[in-house]
Amino acid sequence: MRLSRITAYTSSLLLAAAFALTGATAAQADQNAAATGYVALGDSYSSGVGAGNYDSASGDCKRSKRAYPALWAASNSPSSFNFTACSGARTGDVLANQLGPLGSGTGLVSITVGGNDAGFADVMTTCVLQSESSCLSRIAQARAYVDSTLPGNLDKVYSAISAKAPAARVVVLGYPRFYKLSGSCTTGLSERERAAINDAADYLNTATAKRAADHGFTFGDVTRTFTGHEICSGSAWLHSVNWLNIGESYHPTAAGQSGGYLPVFTSAA
Repeated sequence: MRLSRITAYTSSLLLAAAFALTGATAAQADQNAAATGYVALGDSYSSGVGAGNYDSASGDCKRSKRAYPALWAASNSPSSFNFTACSGARTGDVLANQLGPLGSGTGLVSITVGGNDAGFADVMTTCVLQSESSCLSRIAQARAYVDSTLPGNLDKVYSAISAKAPAARVVVLGYPRFYKLSGSCTTGLSERERAAINDAADYLNTATAKRAADHGFTFGDVTRTFTGHEICSGSAWLHSVNWLNIGESYHPTAAGQSGGYLPVFTSAA
C-alpha cells in the first residue's frame, strides 16, 4: 500500500513536470508564431532607387515596388510588412526615423546602411568630376572613416534593432562592386580609379559584416550575384552616371534588385 502511494506520488510529479514543460514549449511556439512580421530598413539600396515604379506616398524616400524587400514580401506573405528604408539614409536617420514598426511581432528585419555615412555620393562625385589623384584621396578618406567611426555607428543601429525586436532574424546586406575591370568601358574613369572604388566597396562590406556577426546577425554578400553584371560588363545591373537622373547613378536597376539582392536575401532569410 505504501509502495503504491509512493508510486502514485512520483507519477503525479512527473505528470506535473511534463505539463509544465509542454506549457512552456507551447508558449514559446506561440511567441515564435507571432513573430512573423517583416520590417525593411536602410538606405537607397533597400528602398530601391534606380529600380523605378516608386510608391508616390514614399516621397523622396523613393521606395520601389521592384526593390528586394517588396519583392520578398509579395512572394512570402509575412503577417505584416513595414517598408521604412529611405533614399539617402545614414545610420542616424535609421535610428531617428525607421525603427517605429519594430516590436515583439517582428520576425525578420533587413537593412543596408553605412554607404552614405562613409560618403558614397561624394566619393563618386569627386571621382567623376575631378582628377584621378583627387578621386584616390577621397576614397582614402572614406576608408579612414570606415576604420574610425562607422563601426560605432553600426553598433548603435544594430543594438537598437535587437532591443526593439528581440525575436527577429536580422539580415544585413552589403553593396556590390561597381565596375568590371578590363571591361567594355572605353571612356570615363581610369582603370586605377575603378579598381580603387571596387576595393573600397569590399572594405566597407568587410567592416559591416564584422559588426553584423558580432551582433549575431546574418550578412548577405551580394558581390557574387552581381559578378558579371557590373558597370562595364555589357550586362550591367547598376546604373552608370545618369546626368538626366543623377540620383539613380550607381544604384541597382530593377534587374539588380531581383537578380542581385533578392536571391541573397531570400537565402539568408
